[in-house]
Amino acid sequence: MPRINAATVADHRATQHAALLAAAMEILVADGPAALTPAAVGARVGLARSSVYRYFSSTADILAQLVEDAIPRWAERLAGATAGEAGPAARIRAFGEVTLSFVTHPDYALLRALTSVELPQECQNRLDQLHETLIAPLRDIVAEAGHERPDLVAHLGWAILGEAQRRLAAGADPEPTTSTTLAVLCRALLP
Repeated sequence: MPRINAATVADHRATQHAALLAAAMEILVADGPAALTPAAVGARVGLARSSVYRYFSSTADILAQLVEDAIPRWAERLAGATAGEAGPAARIRAFGEVTLSFVTHPDYALLRALTSVELPQECQNRLDQLHETLIAPLRDIVAEAGHERPDLVAHLGWAILGEAQRRLAAGADPEPTTSTTLAVLCRALLP
């Protein structure tokens, strides 16, 4: 029987799950998506591969849970950045700055990894819903600025930021890339 190192079995499972997610993120950042397997994650925390399957059904499930863990943190950062600014241009710039800063964060490895696996449809649907929470602050700003189609305009803005992220991740000079992107974003999104 495995040793329980917590007050309850539920606490033990929660602690193990958190340790497995942390190990998965470490592997992903250090070694890339090809190295992320249930066996590797288990080895990192001292669990047998079969025990890892109590928490994750597959590598895709590990990735989905990592993203599900990360998106609320980023959504909170985006909402917080835009809430502290006055005027739509300042709020759009704040949103853009936080979105572009994502490239320098270890969580950015999740985006690269997601392109390398096929997620089950229900996982993909859930991640699509979570993705919408990231865009919500921008959608709100665009709606308040008077656009008739704030959802479309916000998604176009997100695409602009996505291209800038790709360029930054590929080594583009951060200062001109960021300042140009934010200027284009404001011109594109404000009526």
